[in-house]
Amino acid sequence: MPTLMRFVVIAAVLGGLGFTAMVGLAYFVEPDPREMSVSIPANRLQPRR
Repeated sequence: MPTLMRFVVIAAVLGGLGFTAMVGLAYFVEPDPREMSVSIPANRLQPRR
């Protein structure tokens, strides 16, 4: 097998494994929803004149 073809096959296998890992994480890992609060300085709430 030529060197370029070997590289393409290895890259495709690694890409497939990475894609499979991402799909598995997307389907089987559930995020925990929680509240979020952000403090905004008072000077940003007043309109500029």
